Amino acid sequence: MNPRALIRFALTGVLFALAIVIGLALWQHYLYSPWTRDGRIKADVISVAPDVSGLVVDVLVKENQHVQRGDVLLRIDAERYRLALAQAEAAVTARRADYDLKRSESARRAALSGIVVSSESREASASSASAASALYQEAQAARDTAALNLKRAEILAPADGTITNLDIHPGDYASAGRPMLALIDDHSFRVNGYFEETKLPYLHVGDAVRIHLMSGGPELHGHVQSVSRGITDRDNPAGPRLLADVNPTFNWVRLAQRVPVRIDFDDLPSDVVLASGMTCTVIVDAPKKQTATAAPAKT
Repeated sequence: MNPRALIRFALTGVLFALAIVIGLALWQHYLYSPWTRDGRIKADVISVAPDVSGLVVDVLVKENQHVQRGDVLLRIDAERYRLALAQAEAAVTARRADYDLKRSESARRAALSGIVVSSESREASASSASAASALYQEAQAARDTAALNLKRAEILAPADGTITNLDIHPGDYASAGRPMLALIDDHSFRVNGYFEETKLPYLHVGDAVRIHLMSGGPELHGHVQSVSRGITDRDNPAGPRLLADVNPTFNWVRLAQRVPVRIDFDDLPSDVVLASGMTCTVIVDAPKKQTATAAPAKT
């Protein structure tokens, strides 16, 4: 055989073998390696709502402003609640005077002999003193409630975070329980990586994770905190009378379901700007012995 033809044949064989090796490596990497481009930055979003109703007189924050836990966000007109507290304190004073009178009267009658005061009158006086005591305690509870309402006229930040979706202005009427703004908790940022089910055997709780934000920046590090134990079965919704509504068709090409995996940051650099909903790539550094010995999932 011509030496040049032999060289070309050998070179073709080497390239063909190399292509097979690269193809198998890529197949293994994309199908079974524990990584995904479908990662999302998540954070706890606190809906801030007033505990009392009234006119808003002061809004002390702006959109996207950073606040500390305990900072005053806004104030509700407290005049009505001051009057309610004054009324409740007056009621406490009146109930205390009535209770003291009934208690001393009951004690005086209890000290008298049965010739002067009948047992029925003595029992009625003791019962009246007990009722006055209950009314006094009720007045104290009403006063404490009025004081709490007055305190809640100032709405405080429940956590360190950033104000967002601010939709309240001085003069607006705030209703108790109706959210007026949202607060993104600084200390709750995490990553939800949506891994294909074929890759779940290759990751474990505690595995180290590398995170690359789509916006760029330095590589971030974290660890697998937990794996979700359930996702919605879209092909089997609940039917009438709570019976399974099974889809009569079946696709031979079955796509791997994606399961949420929660990833916590290890050490988040202070100069990295995170926003809930950002996209990132998640790479799990699973131990090699686990990756090598894990059996491929059956399809």
